[in-house]
Amino acid sequence: MTKALHLTDASFDEAINTDKPVLVDFWAEWCGPCRMIGPIVEELAQQYDGQLVVGKLDVDTNPLITTKYGVRNMPTLLVFKNGQVVDKQVGAVPKYVLEQKLAAHL
Repeated sequence: MTKALHLTDASFDEAINTDKPVLVDFWAEWCGPCRMIGPIVEELAQQYDGQLVVGKLDVDTNPLITTKYGVRNMPTLLVFKNGQVVDKQVGAVPKYVLEQKLAAHL
């Protein structure tokens, strides 16, 4: 079973610099909408195993990356390609919305 990677300030740059698209969920323990979208992010990690890298970054324990990408609202989901942000979703949305965004980058 493929799970989303637990990303940190230290591991982030290496994780997004890959030949596959990368979906990163910026979340916080105290954030209700983050808890709603968390299981969807885990489903996407399984669904797109081999096609996509999926990671989660706790904004409270990783302030450097959170600040670098200007993340102020949670959840924020960023899609990276070749280390660059190519798409963004702020707030909890249904799974199909994320699937449509990802399809454009696969």
